[in-house]
Amino acid sequence: MGLRTFGVFLEDAAVDLSSTKTDQLPPDCLEQFYLWLADRHGRDRTSTINTYMSAARSVLRYLARHDLAPHITLEKSAEQVRAVAAKGNYKAPRIDNNLALLVDFASNSPVPKLGDVHRDVRLRILRDVALLNTAFCTGMRRQEIVSLNRRDVADGRSSEAIVSGKGGRERMVFFDVETLEQIRRYVDERADSYAPLFIKHRGVLKNPGRGGENLRISAQTLWKTVRRYGKAVGVDVSTHDFRHLKATTLLNRGASLSEVQDILGHASPATTKLIYAHYELAKLREAFHNYSLSAKEAAESLRAGGESRKSPDMENIAIGGQG
Repeated sequence: MGLRTFGVFLEDAAVDLSSTKTDQLPPDCLEQFYLWLADRHGRDRTSTINTYMSAARSVLRYLARHDLAPHITLEKSAEQVRAVAAKGNYKAPRIDNNLALLVDFASNSPVPKLGDVHRDVRLRILRDVALLNTAFCTGMRRQEIVSLNRRDVADGRSSEAIVSGKGGRERMVFFDVETLEQIRRYVDERADSYAPLFIKHRGVLKNPGRGGENLRISAQTLWKTVRRYGKAVGVDVSTHDFRHLKATTLLNRGASLSEVQDILGHASPATTKLIYAHYELAKLREAFHNYSLSAKEAAESLRAGGESRKSPDMENIAIGGQG
């Protein structure tokens, strides 16, 4: 379980496990894995985090023993983890605003007509567009996205859905008009009665399972889809970047930390605050100028309120100084 989770983290960190060599792993991967776990489980879930971290350390220990990742020092990695765990010194994730361009490109690219391409190809394109819009719009975790059923969104006609996230915690997620339109477009073209919202389209599966459950796409399929479209438009992206961007956008546009926590389903408000509470420079500058008072303005306010003090003699103050 721990090794599988470490693998999921590496994929979210844009590490292609099928082609990346061990000496190409990020040198701070242990530290980033800790932050990734804190994001998902809450920083107070120390036993859960330590279990997963133990598996990751075992991997790095094996690589070090066989000289397979000489650029990663286990001792240094452990010290980096201790530093961020003790101080809450979370690094703000790098948010690429071009994610919107990626989704816009997919949504507005012409879909090949039947006859020009096989029906499965056309359906995969429509599915991918609906997937990208869902990830961008909702900020859901990828497992939550692939677990959606058609009835959850009433085939794209319901703007709200209840999902079960980490730890079985239920929450409401919301869909915008554009996303629902893409979902309807995809589902209507499928013309089937399978339960999963997003399914595979590669020929006819002999055993689709009850309600088409065996056709449901995996989280890995979603990850590969996002990576493929990102590469096509020159954007280095993983599925979790959509989640980071959603949180940052909500905060910068005025949502409270508690609201963002509920929308994204964070286990702890500390996770929201420590991971996402960073604002654009323009917003900080605006807040500084809007809410600050100069010394003159503050003094005038005090005088207007009846506060008065005898003015000291500046010359005597200067003479009494030390230089």
